[in-house]
Amino acid sequence: MSERTQWGDYQWELLHDGPQSPELHMALDAVITDEVGAGLRPPTLRIWEWSQPAVIIGRFQSLKNEVDPEGAQRHGVKVVRRVSGGGAMFVEPGNTITYSLSVPQALVQGMSFQQSYEFLDAWVIQALHDLGIKAWYQPLNDIASESGKIGGAAQARRAGAVLHHVTMSYDIDVEKMVQVLRIGREKLSDKGTTSAKKRVDPLRSQTGLERDVIIERMLQTFRGLASLTPISLSQTTLEKAQAQARDKFSSQEWTAQVP
Repeated sequence: MSERTQWGDYQWELLHDGPQSPELHMALDAVITDEVGAGLRPPTLRIWEWSQPAVIIGRFQSLKNEVDPEGAQRHGVKVVRRVSGGGAMFVEPGNTITYSLSVPQALVQGMSFQQSYEFLDAWVIQALHDLGIKAWYQPLNDIASESGKIGGAAQARRAGAVLHHVTMSYDIDVEKMVQVLRIGREKLSDKGTTSAKKRVDPLRSQTGLERDVIIERMLQTFRGLASLTPISLSQTTLEKAQAQARDKFSSQEWTAQVP
């Protein structure tokens, strides 16, 4: 068994391109993580920008249990399925901060799933502390604060690599979210909560900062752990991802594989 590595053992790359389709984001997660696992690229931090509203359901979730198709169609929300587990995410351009870490398996060698979530979330929780937010890791995959849940993580283990991505709410439209996500309504009913705003507390309300400022503070914190070099997406990686976005992540067969 190989020894566990550390953040600073690698020369990390940062990808932060312009808005992309939900299907392409799903494919980029898979392709980039596979490239890391194959040793074709170093560990990568990717900041996502969205071209349209979307619901991203987890690899093993039931489509009909999670999504209200009429609500999604009414609001122009694209529904896609990702390769990682976890719960459904509701996103709109500019209203979330979503990022992926594609890391070698060695970085979390010997850790349990819970330990790996906590380890890979630690840097962003430190960044939130630096912004004045008392945030903490809440097992298995939430980032919480005194004002409510901030975000959630999901993982996928692939050959030689781990994909860990997080979506944090920046300025979420709660009323729209509960019209699109069935589970959102059920959770509110279960909790006897009259307003979803008590359950999801966006970063904008907690910090008063612009989204870009928060992202830059996050990157500053990450650079305290390891070298991070901004790069552009290579044509080879983009073409591989575009093919998967077209052939797999846009297909009803993939999206509705768990009806």
